[in-house]
Order: sequence, then C-alpha cells, then structure tokens
Amino acid sequence: QVQLVESGGGLVQSGGSLRLSCAASGTIFTINTMAWYRQAPGKQRDLVASITNSGSANYGESVEGRFTISRDNAKNTWYLQMNSLKPEDTAVYYCNANIRTHVLRNQRNYWGQGTQVTVSS
Repeated sequence: QVQLVESGGGLVQSGGSLRLSCAASGTIFTINTMAWYRQAPGKQRDLVASITNSGSANYGESVEGRFTISRDNAKNTWYLQMNSLKPEDTAVYYCNANIRTHVLRNQRNYWGQGTQVTVSS
C-alpha cells in the first residue's frame, strides 16, 4: 500500500512564500514522475509542476518563474517552493506520482489528500 502525505499549506499574504512537501510511504520500488496539481473552487484540477526522476522539471504557465519543484529520492519526498504568491494561487494543492511497488509491476498513479493554500490580498 502506498500513501502520499502533503504538508506545508496555510494562509499567507500576497507576495509571500510557502513550501509544500509530499512524502510517499509504503512499499515503493521506484518513483518516476512526481508532480503537484491544484484545484480552485469551481475549477478543474490543473498541473502546477512536475519533475522526472532525472530531474527535468516542467511548470504551468501561471507559475513559471515563481514556483520551483524539487525532489529528494532518498527520502521519497518532493517539494514545491512557492514564491511571490498571488491571490489567484489560492487552491487545494495535491501531490501526485507515478510509482512502481515492485520490479515486476507496472507503475500506478497515486494522489495525496490535498492541502489548502490561501493567499490573501
């Protein structure tokens, strides 16, 4: 069984910073792509950033230059450093990963439970 647990959300003023963490636990062979998504009320869930196991990162257009995704493979953990936050960044942030639990098994996609980020103006 694999679990993803996010931490680091909260309330911050516009222009401030937050750092989200996602820790994967359970039976893990490898974690391939790690990612962060977000969903604001009444909107679809969108990709914020992703990072491959070779360290190649990809960002959504609205966060490019402000957010940084990183990973610590030894800890099965990845992070989202969010700087210059804006009220429109307010959303529930979800971590996501493609994980293989055994060398003979295909990867599956897993989601965290979500953490609220609120940016006040």
